[in-house]
Amino acid sequence: MATFTTLRPFQRNTINIVSKPPAKPRFPCKLRESGIKQTDGLQYNLFACPICYEPLIRKGPSGLTLPAVYRSGFKCQTCRKSYSSKDVFLDLTVTSGTKDYNEFKPPRTELFRSPLVSFLYERGWRQTFSGSGFPGPDEEFKMAQEFFEPAAGGLLVDVSCGSGLFSRKFADSGSYSGVIALDFSENMLRQCYDFIKNDDTLLNANLALVRADVSRLPFPSCSVDAVHAGAALHCWPSPSNAVAEICRILRPGGVFVATTFLSSVFSDYLPSDVLRPLRQAVQPLANTYSYLTEKEIEDLCLEPGGAESGPSPQHGRAELALGPQQGWQGPGPLRPFQGRAEL
Repeated sequence: MATFTTLRPFQRNTINIVSKPPAKPRFPCKLRESGIKQTDGLQYNLFACPICYEPLIRKGPSGLTLPAVYRSGFKCQTCRKSYSSKDVFLDLTVTSGTKDYNEFKPPRTELFRSPLVSFLYERGWRQTFSGSGFPGPDEEFKMAQEFFEPAAGGLLVDVSCGSGLFSRKFADSGSYSGVIALDFSENMLRQCYDFIKNDDTLLNANLALVRADVSRLPFPSCSVDAVHAGAALHCWPSPSNAVAEICRILRPGGVFVATTFLSSVFSDYLPSDVLRPLRQAVQPLANTYSYLTEKEIEDLCLEPGGAESGPSPQHGRAELALGPQQGWQGPGPLRPFQGRAEL
C-alpha cells in the first residue's frame, strides 16, 4: 500500500519528480482494461465525462489516432452532455460546447493560450530553460523514459503538453499503447497538430489531442498507466488539486513524472506561516508562477495519500534527491529524504 516518490535535480533551479501510487488503492476504484469496449455498435471509451467522471460513450471509428478521434462523437449517459472534435482536438473541458460563456484562468495560464506564445514555444521559448538548469528535451525525455519503464505498453497522458514536444517523442518511441497530449490551451494543441500533420507516422499513431483542465482530468479512476508533466507544475492554478487528480486516474503501480522550477533559495529560510501570507499578497499582484520550495513539493507529492515521515519495512520508501534552487550559481549537494505514504 505504498507510494514511491523520487525528486531528482537537473542542474540548478529545477527538479524532477517521480511518483508511483500504491499497489492497492484505498479509495473506491474499478480497474478497467486499457482500450475500448464495444457494445451494440457503441464504444465505452477510455475518456470520461469531466463533470461526473463516468466513461463516455463513443460513436464512430475506434482507435486513438487523430483522424479516428476527430470523426467520433462522445456522450455521457449520466449528464447527457455531448463532446466532439470540432477543432483539431477533442474538447473535454466542463465548458465544452458553451456558446456565450467564457471562463478565464489566472494570467500565467492565459499567457499560454496566446497564439504568439504557442507559436514561439518550440521556436526559442523552451530553449531558454537551459539557463535555469533544464538539460534539454532529449535528455529530459531519456530520463522520463527510464522512470516510465514499469508503465511500458500502457496508456500515457502528457498533461500540460504545450505544443506536444514530449507527447510526440513518447508516441514516436513505440513504448506505449496510446499517448494523450492534453493541455488547456487551444492554441498549444493547434501547434501540436501542425507539427504532427506533416509526419505520417505520428498522424497514424495512437496519439490523441485533448483539451482539458488538469484539475478536472477526463479519465475514469485507475485507468492510466503513466502521467508526464514537463515544466508545468509551477503554471497550475492549484498544484494540489492537479496532483490529487493525477493520483486518482493512475492505476496501482502507475508512474507520475514531472519537472518544475524551484522557488528562490531564500524561501527556505522563511517559516511557512510567514511565507504563505507573503505569497498570498504578492502573487495575485505580480501574476507570478507558483514556484514551490523543496519541502513544499515533498509535502505536495506525499499529501494526497497522507504521509508519515521515517522509513518503515512494511511500506515503500519515498526517496528525494534534492538539488539547489533559484539564486544558486552552481550545483549543490544532494540531500536524501526517506519517508512513506499510503493511499
